[in-house]
Amino acid sequence: MLPGVFQAKQKNGTIYYRSNFNHKGKHISLGSFATEQLAHDAYKEAQQLLQDFSVTPYNYGATERVLSPEKQMLLINLRDNGIYIKNPIYLHKGYFSYFLTPAEEYKFDIDDLFYYSSHKILKRQGHLYVNDYGMQCSILSRYGIKPYAVAGRDYLFANGDSWDYRYANIIIKNRYHGVVSFTKAGVTRYKTLIHLNGYFKIGTYASETKAAIAYNKAADLAHTAGIDKNFPENYIEGVSPKEYADLYTAVKISKKYTDYLANRSPISD
Repeated sequence: MLPGVFQAKQKNGTIYYRSNFNHKGKHISLGSFATEQLAHDAYKEAQQLLQDFSVTPYNYGATERVLSPEKQMLLINLRDNGIYIKNPIYLHKGYFSYFLTPAEEYKFDIDDLFYYSSHKILKRQGHLYVNDYGMQCSILSRYGIKPYAVAGRDYLFANGDSWDYRYANIIIKNRYHGVVSFTKAGVTRYKTLIHLNGYFKIGTYASETKAAIAYNKAADLAHTAGIDKNFPENYIEGVSPKEYADLYTAVKISKKYTDYLANRSPISD
């Protein structure tokens, strides 16, 4: 076998080739390849990347290589920072970059390094998520942002960089489903909306908590009226069961909405 190459066999008997090497006592796998020569070429590329400082996190995708871009990033970080991480992460002072692709660099606080070292970020229809305990979890959930939240409406990036997920850069505007904050004459108010054949305005409230509870109450009224729809429930933080019950009873709901529920035709939903 050529240096760095090991032969392996699939369950159906097909021969393939694995490439790996040891670096400062660390065993590093470079992947599986169809031919012995490709596996060897990957081995040579890995050795070169560990010596060639002209290849950086910001140009590593410019040259076609046998090694996958992800493996290249692992080796570049190992070369520059002396740490081998199994996900495409590059360490900076005080934060790290996660390179989903050579053109997609997401920034995170160093406090999240352990989590993203063991959880691979995936992307589907523009949404970033990880597989955690068999479930697909949006990375927004780590900031208390709901999966259905909309950037620009429910949360903002303080510096305008939508690739920067450091905690200080995330500003949460609307934490609860159906609640939209707005400021008029210097006063912040909270509008509650619910979707039933279009959006109904439930009311405008002085606090985010009241607006969130109003949404829950509106959803309950819809279910009582026979509307079979799965409305997400707002879980209110820092409110005792008694406080919640008192607010739920007191919060006012739009008469237009209650009239619609009372007069609706069941066939229309």
